[in-house]
Amino acid sequence: MDFRQLRYFVAVAEELSFSAAARRLHVSQPPLSLQIKALETELGAVLLDRNKRNVALTEAGALFLDQARRALGNLDRAAEVVRLASKGEAGEIRIAFTASVPMAEAFPRVVRSFRDNHPAARADLIHMSTGQQLQALADKSVDVGFLRPSLLFCPPPNIQTLNLWTDRLVAVLPAWHALAARPAPLPMAALADEAFILFPRGLGCGLFEHVTVLASRAGFAPRLMQEAREGATIVGLVAAGMGISVLPDTYARTGIPGVVYRELDTPDATSSLLLAYRRDDASPLLRRFVDEVRPTAGAAV
Repeated sequence: MDFRQLRYFVAVAEELSFSAAARRLHVSQPPLSLQIKALETELGAVLLDRNKRNVALTEAGALFLDQARRALGNLDRAAEVVRLASKGEAGEIRIAFTASVPMAEAFPRVVRSFRDNHPAARADLIHMSTGQQLQALADKSVDVGFLRPSLLFCPPPNIQTLNLWTDRLVAVLPAWHALAARPAPLPMAALADEAFILFPRGLGCGLFEHVTVLASRAGFAPRLMQEAREGATIVGLVAAGMGISVLPDTYARTGIPGVVYRELDTPDATSSLLLAYRRDDASPLLRRFVDEVRPTAGAAV
């Protein structure tokens, strides 16, 4: 049994005429009759009652017609999905992002716009640290990543990056802290004696590495008091007096009470958010996603 036989049968069943079905299918009648007979032989059932004047569906034929239509419908939908995928309008794209990325105003706009413009595509969002994203890109478990690397980041040769957005790292202090009352930007060295609450170092977190580099350039190593995987959790621990932190200024939007955010007096506190994907990935859907993101490059976070 093949799909050609199914199409032949559906045409005859709907027309109830071999000659009309042959005209509809643009084939001659003898091959059409032979294919229907071969189909009945394979199924071991008569699907059509024939005489010189009339063609009628048998009970088995009526049941088979419903299933044949469904099978052909599935085939047509599959073919359409393939056509859309070849143009980058369908398929699945796996998008990784670091914890702070959703706070960038451009990120939800980009994702929403992509979904609106590509309704047949599926976008899976996966939370990963920068280091995890680079590994996932290497092993092809994600297709594209929004990452926040350290100052010293150099992308692997097989990874293409696009500079998207920048923001500033700021000191996050308990509201009662002595440094919180200073209106001027703080030198990084002013934090040398503080206990830090940071993202885990073992996850390849770009923020952890960035803060470590800033501290090193200021002449000290951060004294790590606590690690936390979520930025909002870090802010909450700062509010509880567990220590201080250095985070992107977007975290000020969380509105968690009991903390203040102070600018750091160093140009190295500028933090970049990048888009990363494999250079050899020829997926049309990936290219469409990159094209969707590209116009936002340089926008305010």
